[in-house]
Amino acid sequence: MTMIALVAALLLLGIMLGAVVQLPAAASIPAAAVIGVWLIVFAVRERRSTRFGRS
Repeated sequence: MTMIALVAALLLLGIMLGAVVQLPAAASIPAAAVIGVWLIVFAVRERRSTRFGRS
């Protein structure tokens, strides 16, 4: 399930990068920040779960 979420986030990031040409910076920068924060949270949760032996 987590791999599907990661693929969806990367797909959304790709769509945003394609749309960033047509979006103003006021819309694209916050969207990129939200995606980046989500990926950081995801990475931290994955690292904590593997450190404690959960799969």
